[in-house]
Amino acid sequence: MTAAVGLAPVDLLTFGESMVSLRSAGPLSAGGALTMHVAGAESNVAVGVARLGHSVSWAGVVGADPHGEFILRQLRAEGVGLLHRQDSTRGTGVMFLEQRTADVTRAFYYRSGSAGSTLSPEDVDRALLPGARILHLTGITAALSPESRKAVEYAAERAAADGTVVSLDVNYRSKLWSRDEARKVLTPLVRHASILIASDDELGLVASAPAGGRDPDAVESAMAAELLGLGVSEVVVKRGADGAGAYTADGRWETPAVPVTSIDTVGAGDAFTAGYLSALLDGADVAGRLQRGALTGAFAVSTAGDWEGLPARAELALLGTTPGGTTQR
Repeated sequence: MTAAVGLAPVDLLTFGESMVSLRSAGPLSAGGALTMHVAGAESNVAVGVARLGHSVSWAGVVGADPHGEFILRQLRAEGVGLLHRQDSTRGTGVMFLEQRTADVTRAFYYRSGSAGSTLSPEDVDRALLPGARILHLTGITAALSPESRKAVEYAAERAAADGTVVSLDVNYRSKLWSRDEARKVLTPLVRHASILIASDDELGLVASAPAGGRDPDAVESAMAAELLGLGVSEVVVKRGADGAGAYTADGRWETPAVPVTSIDTVGAGDAFTAGYLSALLDGADVAGRLQRGALTGAFAVSTAGDWEGLPARAELALLGTTPGGTTQR
């Protein structure tokens, strides 16, 4: 595994599979031009946090192929430190992203048996050596293979034992595993998490919905209380256009979404997470973390690409304070 940042501790460490994303502007079956991008929930978060001025490292495995080189070059250009391994026997994963209609985007994965799915506890062990203030994990990596699942479990347990803040984003992907499979793997991980992040339809994968509960708000609150009781310090719930909320032992906070013109929702959840964790690193309170998460999420949905439109710190004021349709001169 190659280290690009020496042995200095970083603000945030994350690991997982990054892929090449080939995007179409229309139905794939009709042919047409494809544009090449880097995709991956963990690297999306890494780029978002790095752009906001923090030191970040990403660990993962890519193939010894042009796709892998493209990913490494893009992440380096974004100031993300690389703790990676190249596998000469497996290819880098590829995803086709189809804009089927203005409202429907479909992903087609070609990642089974990819280099990224070979991430091992040994890879993670080397990546953890320099130390980090936050370790960010997602359920996606745990779904890729038995080996990568062990890597996630090892990382969560070791980082928690070392006193590192462990951030776990459920990030459920139905094309990778069933909800029952995800629940079986992710529920035990919760006991190592300081911060649990989930969309409102993912909480049930790591907590038990109360029997007979009909009020969605009451059900969410009950599941959050269960997670807090298991030792999670912060339960963060992403609700898309309806904003986000957070639960801690001190109470509950809510923030609305920042009103923008939505053109591409891919990567919005990762953008929110990047903003939330950046504000945590800056020492902001829960309300401030939610507000920055909503703001970075707004940048994501109002620009094209998984992470390309994410803001630098100096750009945070562009949204929420500037009237829509204006041109800065």
